Amino acid sequence: MPLLALVLLAFSWGRDMPGAVVALLAVFLGGAVLAAVHHAEVVAHRVGEPFGSLVLAVAVTIIEVALIVTLMADGGEKSASLARDTVFAAVMITLNGIVGISLLVGALKRKVAVFNPEGSVSAFGAVATLAGLSLALPTFTTSAPGPEFSPTQLIFAALAAVVIYGLFVLTQTVRHRDYFLPVTQEGEVIDEDEHADPPSARVAAVSLGLLAVSLVAVVGLAKGVSPTIEAGVDAAGLPASVVGVVIALMVLLPESIAAVRAARRDRVQTSLNLGLGSAMASIGLTIPAVAVASIWMDGPLLLGLGATHMVLLVLTVAVGTLTLVPGRATTLQGGVHLSLFAAYLVLAVSP
Repeated sequence: MPLLALVLLAFSWGRDMPGAVVALLAVFLGGAVLAAVHHAEVVAHRVGEPFGSLVLAVAVTIIEVALIVTLMADGGEKSASLARDTVFAAVMITLNGIVGISLLVGALKRKVAVFNPEGSVSAFGAVATLAGLSLALPTFTTSAPGPEFSPTQLIFAALAAVVIYGLFVLTQTVRHRDYFLPVTQEGEVIDEDEHADPPSARVAAVSLGLLAVSLVAVVGLAKGVSPTIEAGVDAAGLPASVVGVVIALMVLLPESIAAVRAARRDRVQTSLNLGLGSAMASIGLTIPAVAVASIWMDGPLLLGLGATHMVLLVLTVAVGTLTLVPGRATTLQGGVHLSLFAAYLVLAVSP
C-alpha cells in the first residue's frame, strides 16, 4: 500500500484532477494512513515504550507541519489563520478525542482505566503551557494588530516551544522513562510486552523505511485532496477554520487508531502517551516551523484564539487536570472529554 500510494502520488502531483481521481486519492490516503499505523507499531514494538509512542507522534506531526506550510505557501492571506486552526484542532482532538476514547475503552474493559499520573500530568502540564503561550497569549498582546505576535514575541514563542518539547522528550525517554510506561490495575509498572516477541532488527528497519514512505504518501495525497476539501467547505458555506479541522483529523487518524488498539490491550498509558505526545509535538514543532516559514511568506500569521475557543481550551485544561491527577478514570471522565470534543466540532461548523 505505501508503494502504490507513492506511485499514485507521482502520477497525480501538480495536476488538476476530476472528482473520480480525487476519490481514488482519498482511498489510497486512507490506506497509507493505516499502513503508517501498522509500521509505526512494528517499530514501537521493537524499541519499546515510551519510544514507540514518540516515533508515531513525531512522524504524524511532520505530516501536519508539511501540510500547513505548503498550504500556507499556496493560500496567501486567506491561510493566515491555518496554523492556529490546525494546531488548536490537534490539541482538541488529542486532549479530548484521543484521551476521551482511550479512557472510555479502557474503563469499559476493566471498569477503571489505570495509568501513571506522574508521566501523564507532567506531559499535560507541558501541553497546557505551550497552548497558553502559543494560542492564548497572542489574543492579548498589543505590539501587533490583531491576534498575532510581534517578531520578537514570535521568536520567543518558537524558542519556548522547542525548549519545552526538548525537555519533555528528555524526561520521557531518559530521565524518567518509568513514568510513561503502562501500569497494571495494581499500579505496577509493565516494562515489557506480554503478547509477542519483538520483531528482529531487519524487520523493524524495513518497517521504518515503509513508515517513511507512508508518511510521504500521506502528505502528498492529502495535499492533492486539500483543494477539493477547501472547495467543499466553501460550497457548504462553512467557516474557513473547518479546513484546519479536516487536516488535523486526517493526520491524527493513525494515532487515534493506535491509541484505541492500545486501550483495548489494557495499555491506557500507551494511549495517553500517544495523545499527549501528539499534542506536545503538534505545538512544539509546528509553531517553530511556521515561525521560520513566516519569514518568506506574505501576510500576517494569526495565532490567537477567539473567545469561544478560549473557553474550550480553559475547560479542557481544567477537566484534563482533574482527570489525570488521580491516575484512575471511569467511563464518566471519558464521556466528559468526548463531550468537550463534540462541542468543539459543533462550534467549528456552527460558530
